[in-house]
Amino acid sequence: MNKVAFVSGSSRGIGKSIALKFANEGFDVIINCSKSKEALLKVQDEIKSLGVNCLAYVINISNYNEVNHMFEDIYLHYNKIDVLVNNAGISHIGLFSDLTEELWDNIINTNLKSLFNCCKFAIGPMVSDKCGSIINISSMWGITGASCEVAYSASKGGVNSFTKALAKELGPCNIRINAISCGIIDTEMNNWLGEDEKQDLIDEIPLMRLGKSSEIADLCYFLSTNHSSYLTGQIISLDGGIN
Repeated sequence: MNKVAFVSGSSRGIGKSIALKFANEGFDVIINCSKSKEALLKVQDEIKSLGVNCLAYVINISNYNEVNHMFEDIYLHYNKIDVLVNNAGISHIGLFSDLTEELWDNIINTNLKSLFNCCKFAIGPMVSDKCGSIINISSMWGITGASCEVAYSASKGGVNSFTKALAKELGPCNIRINAISCGIIDTEMNNWLGEDEKQDLIDEIPLMRLGKSSEIADLCYFLSTNHSSYLTGQIISLDGGIN
């Protein structure tokens, strides 16, 4: 029986690359998004074409009850999830003085509460089997903070602390939890940048280029394997050396 990986926020960008990486490595993959059903189903077809199974769920990953129902359905198909990748996230650029309570709640819920929801329902079988890997997709702004991205920076700082704390709690159960602190990755999330703005950022990166979603996916897979069996509770920067 194939191992199983769940990747939230996997209809595009980094999440899609991660899902396809695990599929290419022979995992059955469970994918999710909140709205883009057509795009998610295309990813599902692409994964199935690789000869593995794929379940797809269009739900609000920050809604506790919806996540509960999703996992109830998942466990009708699988006894456990071997690898949980918490990737779902949103960002917002704007002055803190213009930040509304609604927008703050949306960012914190999507980027941070979703970790609580998914871990809550994924870790039970992992604890029973004393085996499992959880990878949280974070950001360099969760370490350094970003001007005009207070809510996003706060949410990713929370992801980092969540990672370290839960890794200590679940380490005795042989469940490893790590986070990838992403630098500036060439995805749709950064399409708002003009060419001059992109070049200004590239000029600050020692490797002189933006990161690729496939590089995040490769590291994510590595963190799920026995090659990193003594690695847990770490926030691993993949940012081209900018920090």
